[in-house]
Amino acid sequence: MDIRLYRHTYLFYSTSIIIPWALWFFAAYLSHTHPEKYVALTSTVSLLGLLAPLLVALALILPYESLKKDFAGRIFNLRTVNTKYLSLAILLMPFSILTAQLISLFFGYPTEQFQFRGGYTFTSGVFPVWFILIIAPLVEELAWHSYGTDCLRSRFSLLKTSLLFAFFWGVWHFPLSFIRDYYHSNLVEEGLIYSINFFISLFPFVLIMNWLYYKTNRNIFITIIFHISAGYFNEIFATDPMSKVIQTGLLTLLSIYLIINDKTFFTKH
Repeated sequence: MDIRLYRHTYLFYSTSIIIPWALWFFAAYLSHTHPEKYVALTSTVSLLGLLAPLLVALALILPYESLKKDFAGRIFNLRTVNTKYLSLAILLMPFSILTAQLISLFFGYPTEQFQFRGGYTFTSGVFPVWFILIIAPLVEELAWHSYGTDCLRSRFSLLKTSLLFAFFWGVWHFPLSFIRDYYHSNLVEEGLIYSINFFISLFPFVLIMNWLYYKTNRNIFITIIFHISAGYFNEIFATDPMSKVIQTGLLTLLSIYLIINDKTFFTKH
């Protein structure tokens, strides 16, 4: 498949940020205006913002038979995926957070981090948090890796594609910081360092995810698994926020290793 057919880069990214931002800022306003009264509406508007990039991607894919065929062949298809990459997609993120927690012990952080939390660090309105931890990665990756990543990759190297997308993705999340009791607004309340860490963590996360994506012949399901694993295992333990900062450092070292070890793969256009 010639990914140069994914050519509407500016249209995809402009609409994929304008629509969610408009919806999420509206949801943020609702969440601070009689939050109990508008909780269902806030949740619905927030979900629509999440769905928007996928709908944009489908609008750009469905008119073209070649793109529809390519998209369909890359969803829920693990037959040609090397077991090594599938194992990494499932296990890398839980391994990284547990290692980060272990390292944090040497700096005086509590061993209780290894206990299961028994709850979640955020709320999601009328939707159960477990539902959001599954549906958000699923919907996002069906958008980002059905159209968004490839339209950048058709223009740039994998390294530049990943860095550009990570920056976009960080900015894309910004309005969520204003929706009451949502994950990103809770990060803001915990402290500036944790909000900054979330933004920075997207860069190694995207580099590793895109490495998996292209190593598995642009398999979308691999990215969904990786993303769900990241969200789920960063929630189930009673992790100290500083351990997530350490995790970012570990993932950054891994991403640097991958780039150095496979330089041509990342830098060739």
